[in-house]
Amino acid sequence: MFLAAPRGFCAGVVRAVDIVEIALERHGAPVYVKHEIVHNPHVVSDLESQGAVTVETVDEIPEGSVVVFSAHGSPPADYDAAKKRSLNVIDATCPLVTRVHNEAKKYHREGKRIILVGHRGHQVKGTTGQGDMALMDDQEDPNTPDWDPDTEVAVLTQTTLSVEDTASMVDRINSAFSNVTVRNDICYATTNRQSAVKELADLVEVVLVVGSQTSSNCRRLREVAERAGVPAFLINGPDELVESWFDGISRVGVSSGASTPESLVQAVCDALNPESVKHLGLASEDIEFTLPMEMRDAEPPRRSSAWSTESRDV
Repeated sequence: MFLAAPRGFCAGVVRAVDIVEIALERHGAPVYVKHEIVHNPHVVSDLESQGAVTVETVDEIPEGSVVVFSAHGSPPADYDAAKKRSLNVIDATCPLVTRVHNEAKKYHREGKRIILVGHRGHQVKGTTGQGDMALMDDQEDPNTPDWDPDTEVAVLTQTTLSVEDTASMVDRINSAFSNVTVRNDICYATTNRQSAVKELADLVEVVLVVGSQTSSNCRRLREVAERAGVPAFLINGPDELVESWFDGISRVGVSSGASTPESLVQAVCDALNPESVKHLGLASEDIEFTLPMEMRDAEPPRRSSAWSTESRDV
């Protein structure tokens, strides 16, 4: 068996999970979470067992309650609705997503037309809510907007996209418009994990990506392996393993998405029970994001860090 590195929790996920746990420690249950804090059911279930309550709309939250806005980012309308309900909002938006939001507002003020390259079914409402923009989804093979070719265009990208697919979309936009500003907003964790899976795919006969079907970055990892010509499967844990995947196979590769606890990778490895495990990549990610201002005096519980790649040596 070959294990890719880096894999698993990124700094934005660690920060978001820590925020919910600190909020529970300080305010007690329930603490409401607007949308899944990250896209992994095991993480969500663990936090809910501690007293978090996941909701999809601000209107579901009782007035005066504590609410954490998820790592994916929320549109301004959610903050307005929360204010009307006198909610105590704690913002767990990943700082790299916040950067995209700020870019959208900046280009909107400058009068540029904005194109967001992203996936329609994913949580891009936080970005599209920052101002008028066109969404181009590479999975839909869309046409570029019907704007004058001389229009000043700014291109933003969802942080969890395929690096190769995004480059192809940007090329298409550059061909349609003469004045294009491109921001590469794909985050470090997405880029690093895709590079690691490419290396993995060169050495194995099948790739397992541990993570949720609702996670954009997990789905991209599976696609990266498949594009390299290797069968790849996205599983949420060992109970989803299928014996026939490994018929005649001697080299299995395992990676995981940025919202996947390392304990799930450990469980998959234990279920496969390989004769040996080789670690690939070993790329170091020492990025850590600061907590929101109101929590910076807290001692982070770091249960999320305990789920990270570095905590287990499988």
